[in-house]
Amino acid sequence: MLQSPLTRPRPGPRWLRSRNSELRQLRRRWFHHFMSDSQGPPALGPEAPRPAVHSRGTYVGCFSDHGHERTLKGAVFYDLRKMTVSHCQDACAERSYVYAGLEAGAECYCGNRLPATSVGLEECSHECKGEKGSVCGAVDRLSVYRVDELQPGSRKRRTATYRGCFRLPENITHAFPSSLIQANVTVETCSGFCSQKEFPLAILRGWECYCAYPTPQFNLRDAMDSSLCGQDPEAQRLAEYCEVYQTPVQDTRCTDRRFLPNKSKVFVALSSFPGAGNTWARHLIEHATGFYTGSYYFDGTLYNKGFKGEKDHWRSRRTICVKTHESGRREIEMFDSAILLIRNPYRSLVAEFNRKCAGHLGYAADRNWKSKEWPDFVNSYASWWSSHVLDWLKYGKRLLVVHYEELRRSLVPTLREMVAFLNVSVSEERLLCVENNKEGSFRRRGRRSHDPEPFTPEMKDLINGYIRTVDKALRDHNWTGLPREYVPR
Repeated sequence: MLQSPLTRPRPGPRWLRSRNSELRQLRRRWFHHFMSDSQGPPALGPEAPRPAVHSRGTYVGCFSDHGHERTLKGAVFYDLRKMTVSHCQDACAERSYVYAGLEAGAECYCGNRLPATSVGLEECSHECKGEKGSVCGAVDRLSVYRVDELQPGSRKRRTATYRGCFRLPENITHAFPSSLIQANVTVETCSGFCSQKEFPLAILRGWECYCAYPTPQFNLRDAMDSSLCGQDPEAQRLAEYCEVYQTPVQDTRCTDRRFLPNKSKVFVALSSFPGAGNTWARHLIEHATGFYTGSYYFDGTLYNKGFKGEKDHWRSRRTICVKTHESGRREIEMFDSAILLIRNPYRSLVAEFNRKCAGHLGYAADRNWKSKEWPDFVNSYASWWSSHVLDWLKYGKRLLVVHYEELRRSLVPTLREMVAFLNVSVSEERLLCVENNKEGSFRRRGRRSHDPEPFTPEMKDLINGYIRTVDKALRDHNWTGLPREYVPR
């Protein structure tokens, strides 16, 4: 029997108790990792060999990674338990990077430019977390390997992605910093050339290849009809249009992140119901501001994907904001202000059910949707979606309400508002970099296995009642109501 939408949500149903238990486990896991890893990874003994070659990549040496900007600025990931040299090399090779750098036993960084400052081999003294006897840098030290090719069985090397046909900017020399002019230039040739130089865009105009970043003058928002770029190369060269491709490498103008240099005086929450896009919002905020976000919980999967603030104490005030799914007066009043992220409950419920059943990037199996789990889940979690928003509106001291759908639709203006709320100034170029890297590593992979409409009429009546309650509460607090698309028609 589904609850009436007029009933005040209370903790107790099985799925809600399960979620509360899960959150407590995450907190305990955070404490365990924080305490057990505080000494850092084990150091290699003085007799340990310094490898000249590992797997299929040459060991280049030990380099300094101490400074405001990272030495290798490309893709980043961590692995607290299983980091190996091959794991890092494969991840970098897949993304078309030439160098793989390992730091502090568990961190992997990629790039196409060799670090400038080399140090003695003995300064890279930390053992890889998942490979005894192998060198994985040290604190502020990178063990750098040249990556030659992918291991058999690894994922395929990523290729260029077509972004569309666009009008050329007025000043090509200024907009496109690097170029290659040669007969019979191909997409692969141009993408490889630009990837080597760490540019995220490869631009073709006849036989001309250009490399660039998205800029206010060339922001890729006004695509033209593709037929305008479909002429023969000589005609296309004389025209005012060009084909744009996304290279496999990241836009590095917004990849540098660090902890706040001084403790924040304002304790800010990034609050949402589970499944509302909190992880994606953290990715956007970190790349826009250049500062790590924290978490009320510890999730090793997210730490391994580059969220270094996961391992920091959530009350350290060294992060720009702190993720939380908590509600209730005591939990809310701990924060001075909050970004309240709201997503369509139909989408949030499906996303959270997928996460519970198959992890951050998987999909729940058919058997999960067809079992009693799904209606029990909806019955408990739909009420939590409502009470979460109502509690934050009631007890939050200073709020910025952000709708996930609006962030998707209008990323740069909405993100600009969020960054201003966090009292950080950022350039338009950095926001365009975030837009270019907007997805991060957080799209679910594989095929959706369930019916695209898993909600029964009874479930819809329940959820729609909560939607109306939240919509009214937002308007009563002088916020814009929920988007009309929240109620299915």
